Amino acid sequence: MTFAFDNSPVWLDLLGVFFFAVSGSLLAARKQIDIVGSLLLASLVGLGGGVIRDVILVMVPAAFTNPAYLAPPLLATVLVFFLFSSVQRYTSLLILFDAAGLALFCMTGTLKALATGLNPVASVLLGVTTAVGGGLLRDITANEVPELFNPKDIYALPAFLGSSLTAVLWVLGVFNVLTAAAIAAVVFTFRVLAWRRSWQAPLAVRGWHRRAGNTGP
Repeated sequence: MTFAFDNSPVWLDLLGVFFFAVSGSLLAARKQIDIVGSLLLASLVGLGGGVIRDVILVMVPAAFTNPAYLAPPLLATVLVFFLFSSVQRYTSLLILFDAAGLALFCMTGTLKALATGLNPVASVLLGVTTAVGGGLLRDITANEVPELFNPKDIYALPAFLGSSLTAVLWVLGVFNVLTAAAIAAVVFTFRVLAWRRSWQAPLAVRGWHRRAGNTGP
């Protein structure tokens, strides 16, 4: 089955919104934020990346034109409220849902950019922006160190890999349901392994070394 791309598949986008929204509600629960704040944080992370993407593409954000985009954050908030009463025990779930959202959004952002006529390189960059944008907004709003800037984790690289694979397969005309599932699996696995094994990217300056508690040069 091959996707027909006048636009990235809405269902794929909505699924990514849901996964990211759950991560937002889980973070709200961990920070002991009330249910209204949970809904707002879920909406921010779930819809933020897509809004950034659409604004860059100079179009009205899909979240403002399609009411279906409001359902995933609401569903995520309700599920977390009823199902995760001892959310402190499920901190790793936040990473898992975030990784799933990252895996889907890096593809949908890239596909939408390609469908609007952007070249593959620009589309990859927009795909990465879409994938990491919502998480960045979530962490800043919740007064957390953004995963994007966490020196003890890898966040953007899995998104970059997924966006690049999406662009290459789309240009070759072989992007379909199976290849999309494979890309999502690769990105998800890469992100989770990086977190579990504490993989780290090189520091900004060669020769510097990480030292516990050191925040200076």
